[in-house]
Amino acid sequence: MALSVPAIMRTTAARLSALYLLLFALCAILLVFYMTSLSSRMLTAQTQETINDEVLGLARAYQRGGLPTLVRVVEQRSRQPGANLYLIADTNGQILTGNVRSLEPGVLETDGWTTRPFSYQRYGEGEADRQRGVASAPAATGHNAIAVVLRLPNQMIMLVGRDLGEPERFRAVVSRALMLAVGMMGLGGLLIWFFVGRAALKRIDGVSEASRRIMGGDLTGRLPVTGAGDEFDRLSENLNTMLARIAMLNEGLKQVSDNIAHDLKTPLTRLRNRAEATLAGNHKVADYRAALEGTIAESDHLIKTFNAILMISRLEAGYSSEHTTRVDLAAAVRDVVELYEPVAEEAGVALEADAGTTCMVDGNRELIGQALSNIVDNAIKYSQDATAKPAVRVALARGGGRIRLTVTDNGQGIPDATDRERATERFVRLEKSRSQPGSGLGLSLAKAVMKFHGGQLDLAPADPGLSVTMDFPDKEDRPK
Repeated sequence: MALSVPAIMRTTAARLSALYLLLFALCAILLVFYMTSLSSRMLTAQTQETINDEVLGLARAYQRGGLPTLVRVVEQRSRQPGANLYLIADTNGQILTGNVRSLEPGVLETDGWTTRPFSYQRYGEGEADRQRGVASAPAATGHNAIAVVLRLPNQMIMLVGRDLGEPERFRAVVSRALMLAVGMMGLGGLLIWFFVGRAALKRIDGVSEASRRIMGGDLTGRLPVTGAGDEFDRLSENLNTMLARIAMLNEGLKQVSDNIAHDLKTPLTRLRNRAEATLAGNHKVADYRAALEGTIAESDHLIKTFNAILMISRLEAGYSSEHTTRVDLAAAVRDVVELYEPVAEEAGVALEADAGTTCMVDGNRELIGQALSNIVDNAIKYSQDATAKPAVRVALARGGGRIRLTVTDNGQGIPDATDRERATERFVRLEKSRSQPGSGLGLSLAKAVMKFHGGQLDLAPADPGLSVTMDFPDKEDRPK
């Protein structure tokens, strides 16, 4: 995707950045006008205050000595450098004394404060123009001022004012500084907006490219994570977790398909061969009956296997139609041990239970009982090759925020850690297990049941034998 402005503007980040930039520019322009107006009012008020102080000083001089003293003080102040203006004129507006040579027409005709700034010329300005014979208007000098015009008791006119050159220069400097600051901030905001939108678009392009690869069948692909910890990274991490889960389920489905094709081929072939052998010759009714009974038993085994596969898949997907309730694990242990005592006695295995403490968990009693039954059944079968008297012990213990239900036998066990990990996979039967009947789904179902209950299934060597632990979270023993 080309990183053009229209493409960038289609991103939410760029639109939000543009909105913020617009609001910022509006606020900055309002701030410039406000600061300029405020500085102008402050300078005008300061100028008027200065003029009022000068008028008060001249009024005191007039009170002390009348017009002669006033004229003398005006002449004295007119010779001092500064921005103040002084002027005394007759009733016809003819300038008699002061530091003002000429005024904009109509200024002396007002009374009180001038309504607007006016132009003027000081003495000594425009001399070069007059020597060349060029007329110089007051406005040509570029001087502006504000003043107060007063009428003396003898109808003479006095003007006291102040040049606006310095305030206007200060106002211009403030305005230029503010406009420059606004321009720089606007340019910076525009650049930030562009690069933020461009970066957001790159992130989206990366996610889109990874999504296309994943939709193309590459489930090993993952969405990019930059490590910034922003919303893009959080979204990518969640989606990557989901993709990993999907990949695991697909891999499990593939393994199930392969295992079904491999491990169920033998019993199906056995069914066919038995039926074919029965039909091949003349047999008695008892022979046909025995063949049908064998076929039914083999079919029941296949149905049981498929039911176990469906149950494992449903549990691994996190769904069970069975409701959960409070389950007493001690009662479940006693029920399973009581169920398998005849089987153990027939096999010559001593089966004992240590489950005197009541331990309650949130779960499904049937699923927990089925998982424990599979583990106990395996322990009885694989303890028969023990060097000492075969024994299986079922123990229930609580501690450290966990409830552990452990089934231990004293058989040959599984010494290799890799084999212990593989033993919980579907249809996996280790070499020493090939001589025993089974489908290789018992521990796999127990593992799925524990995952459904928020626990885990652990296999560990018992020296001798194997120890299988169903580890449940204990919500009642958690610290408050």
